[in-house]
Amino acid sequence: MKHEITTDIAVVGAGTAGLSAFHEIRACGAEALLVDRGPLGTTCARVGCMPSKAALHAGEQWTTMLQLDGGQASAHVGTADTLWRDARSTRDRLARGAAERTLKAAGDRLLMGEARFVDAHTLQVGDAQVRARAFVIATGSHPVVPASLQSLGERLLTTDSLFELDSLPRSIGVIGMGAIGLEMGLALSRLGVRVVGGDLQNTLAGIADPAILDRVLDLFSGELTLWLGQPIDARLAPGGKAVEIRSDGRADSVELVLAALGRRPNVEALDLAQAGVALDEKGQPTLDPITLRAVGPAPVFLAGDVSPDRPLMHEAADEGVNAARSALQAVGLRPAALLQRRAPISIVFSNPDIAFVGTAFPRLDSDATIVGIAEGSGNGRSRILHAEGNLVRVYVDKATRKLLGAGLVATRAEHLAHQLAWAVQRGDTIDELLTMPYYHPSIEEMLQSAFKDAARRLM
Repeated sequence: MKHEITTDIAVVGAGTAGLSAFHEIRACGAEALLVDRGPLGTTCARVGCMPSKAALHAGEQWTTMLQLDGGQASAHVGTADTLWRDARSTRDRLARGAAERTLKAAGDRLLMGEARFVDAHTLQVGDAQVRARAFVIATGSHPVVPASLQSLGERLLTTDSLFELDSLPRSIGVIGMGAIGLEMGLALSRLGVRVVGGDLQNTLAGIADPAILDRVLDLFSGELTLWLGQPIDARLAPGGKAVEIRSDGRADSVELVLAALGRRPNVEALDLAQAGVALDEKGQPTLDPITLRAVGPAPVFLAGDVSPDRPLMHEAADEGVNAARSALQAVGLRPAALLQRRAPISIVFSNPDIAFVGTAFPRLDSDATIVGIAEGSGNGRSRILHAEGNLVRVYVDKATRKLLGAGLVATRAEHLAHQLAWAVQRGDTIDELLTMPYYHPSIEEMLQSAFKDAARRLM
């Protein structure tokens, strides 16, 4: 029997962005309904950043164990599959915890089911019709799988299905060497899987700074077979027990293929056109970048991976808050001002990590910018850790001496990147940054060296 539910604002999607929006709406005293098709638990916890980091940690453990045991793990160490299953268990605990927190937070204001628009103010969710004065759409994304790979059947994995493997394959082809493709390629390689990684682009992890790219290729080419800059063809071998991959005259045979070609917003099932939302030629809504409102008459706001400007967890949380505040204003309430965008920061947890903060390298004015450089070979802590390949490059405005951004590949670069992003967001100059304390011996001294180098170049 159909029934009707009314609310001020309906939030569709119970991931990071959706939960942030739901909490913000309720904190402002409005009524909210949270709708999700399941399974509960954020993309980050189930199939994204957390399981990939657990796999990377497992790979580092296995590599260390083999080094300590002289290249052959002893009985008490277990197997790479044991560590893989431990990583999966970690994933399960994290996803279960996220789901439990969602249930506790939403209580009876959670409606499970697939949502689709009936009109500008109505959603159909199973047998229920949800009428709301505004909507926040935070339905996340799904892996891109081109038609050319779909014939691989069960030999094809995506980042959503990879962590369902009970045991590791002996070999795998990774098609798409963006941040996730590189992370998972390295994790699997360090767990003893033979990895061939390919990408149409002649780069890894989207690296645009050529000096960082050269260093990354030098550091990781020994761990992975890399086919870059050419299309990759993959087809089932006769008998279907392997996959033949080819690119630019090169060929190999692998057990499985992982498609790591990015993600696409989950909007198809929503039938946004029924709400009057304008869609582009790819069926995607166009957004106001400030308010996050979809173009069209309906009070529909999008946040998180479904509006893939910066598909990162902390950005999704901020977008959820801003989408909620815009929706609250649309229904006549007076929420707090929209959050300002934070300084951009991206990290590949590749050990050594790759990170970029602030203004991207291609957007720098080369005539108005200098680059300060620090090498691991000149840093005591890096040399102790056998990490002489560490490289930090800071981008500095010549006129104001302000730090504009940075690119780095370094041991523990995740920590350096945060400090650099904070400095960019504060608008610090290199002179101010050189007054900060730098403990010896530490990787952080590479920042001091890079700032000193920038200061010398500005003389």
